[in-house]
Amino acid sequence: MAQALLQAHKAFENNEVPIGAIIVKDHQVVGRGYNQKEKLKDPTAHAEILAITAAANTLEDWRLTDCVLYVTKEPCPMCAGAIVMSRLKMVVFGCYDEDKGCCGSLYQLCGDPRLGQKIAVKGGILDNESLELIQDFFRTKRKA
Repeated sequence: MAQALLQAHKAFENNEVPIGAIIVKDHQVVGRGYNQKEKLKDPTAHAEILAITAAANTLEDWRLTDCVLYVTKEPCPMCAGAIVMSRLKMVVFGCYDEDKGCCGSLYQLCGDPRLGQKIAVKGGILDNESLELIQDFFRTKRKA
């Protein structure tokens, strides 16, 4: 999770909402991503999506069945859908998102057996650090 936080700091430095993600397979990072919606002018350029794309390219396979995603904030509906479609084994996230979180807060897409995949989910890991970074980002935005 510490490496996902490093990715989130990159987003912060690039004036993006500071969410970062990494994907690990066999104790090795195979994909990294941080929010780049503003830079890429792309509403789908979330940390999780970019990390999934990077991992699929690294592994030369869209099936990420033996991989774990670490992300600093609970995934949104779009990202949770991509997690299900990529067949990740597990999602570990930092802070919960009561408004848009789809890995336990608002919905539980990753654990819904009707979608054909049951992905393990563990939230609240380094949640204070993840939440503080997001809060700091928006505090600086309000002052500007």
